[in-house]
Amino acid sequence: MRADRVFAYGATAGLLGDLLLGDPRQGHPVAVFGRTAAAVERRLWRDHRGWGALHTTVCAGGAGVLAALASRGVRRSPAASIALTAAATWAVVGGTSLGREARAIGAALGAGDVDAARARLPHLCGRDPQALDRDGIARAVVESVAENTSDAVVGALVWGAVGGVPGLVAFRAVNTLDAMVGHRSARYLRYGWASARLDDVAGWPGARLTAALATVAGGDPRGAARAWRADARRHPSPNAGPVEASFAGSLGVRLGGTLSYAGRVEHRPVLNGGGRPVRVADIERAVRLSRRVGWLALGVSAAGRLLAGRVRAGGPLPKGRTT
Repeated sequence: MRADRVFAYGATAGLLGDLLLGDPRQGHPVAVFGRTAAAVERRLWRDHRGWGALHTTVCAGGAGVLAALASRGVRRSPAASIALTAAATWAVVGGTSLGREARAIGAALGAGDVDAARARLPHLCGRDPQALDRDGIARAVVESVAENTSDAVVGALVWGAVGGVPGLVAFRAVNTLDAMVGHRSARYLRYGWASARLDDVAGWPGARLTAALATVAGGDPRGAARAWRADARRHPSPNAGPVEASFAGSLGVRLGGTLSYAGRVEHRPVLNGGGRPVRVADIERAVRLSRRVGWLALGVSAAGRLLAGRVRAGGPLPKGRTT
């Protein structure tokens, strides 16, 4: 069986597995990778970009090599190759858990329990929950759903279509390293530089596909396209900007503004300034949009891989033929 079909069948099965099972509470492969990366960091940490680049190479490169060896080991068995692709897809995507966490916070806000929502927010994003009121929490959730749709679902599927199981695993490894060391704290400003820059590069195609799919799958395609075009480049993140702007336009809400991370206040530009403030009910709308975008991304990624495989299988035209 060709590799393009293996990816299409395996990725579909893996995304269905995520839909039905979500993430395991214990022993998740990404959590295992995180603990391993933390152990490597304890050995290598220096306040230096070069040592941070070595950390990124060892962790992300090691994960990709292990995935490549596993793929090579099952390549003669189509069933085993599909099963490995399904398992890798299920392990690296996190759309169901993303939706569950967002809905749990939305339920707490809907019940008027702002303290419970604040306690749950760190499961979803790194904002300072005590600095947020009810509407601020709702806005943080919608922004996190938008950004993580790209990071936890679409980006992985894109790189899976490009590189199979190694692409899936390497992308999630890079994304996890960025979450661990890629932020601009005193400890990681230099050490995390390589992880942050590599994540920007790896996340670029998935973020643009996410923004495009959110534009066509949302309730206001023109508003989404307008917000993407006008506001995305104003965001400090080259990848979160297009995604959050298109979600804001699709949902008709206003995102961005003042926020707080680890006691540090940031004043980010407003996205879709003509929209209304985020309400609690918009959390559910964002989760549903995220789910639609995820499944559309599977279709686009699988179709792209199948088309590329068909072109490769066709080979060059026989001599004497012209197009």
